[in-house]
Amino acid sequence: MHPEEEINGDPAILRIQAPRLDASKASALREVLVDLIEGGQQSIVLDLEMVEFMDSAALSALITAVKKLGPLGTISIASARFPVARLFSITKMDRVFPITATVDEAVQRLAA
Repeated sequence: MHPEEEINGDPAILRIQAPRLDASKASALREVLVDLIEGGQQSIVLDLEMVEFMDSAALSALITAVKKLGPLGTISIASARFPVARLFSITKMDRVFPITATVDEAVQRLAA
């Protein structure tokens, strides 16, 4: 996985540039998120516009990161396509991760 990190203060915007976010990429995703958190980021927007498929291993990486972030921070999901948004809904992770239609909307919600 080669995410494109766009860090403009807070929030950090992490754009995933791969059609699949699966077990082969989960550890790299976890590492990038943990590095951002350990670097002081409290708000992260994960842009999933390019992602067509996401599995439970990638979801687990997100859960690990949100646990590390703790109650004072947020990882928001933006621009998720239907199959990916459905995974969050089916697993009830849409209650853990705020989900927005666009990155701009996620940034605005985090600023409010």
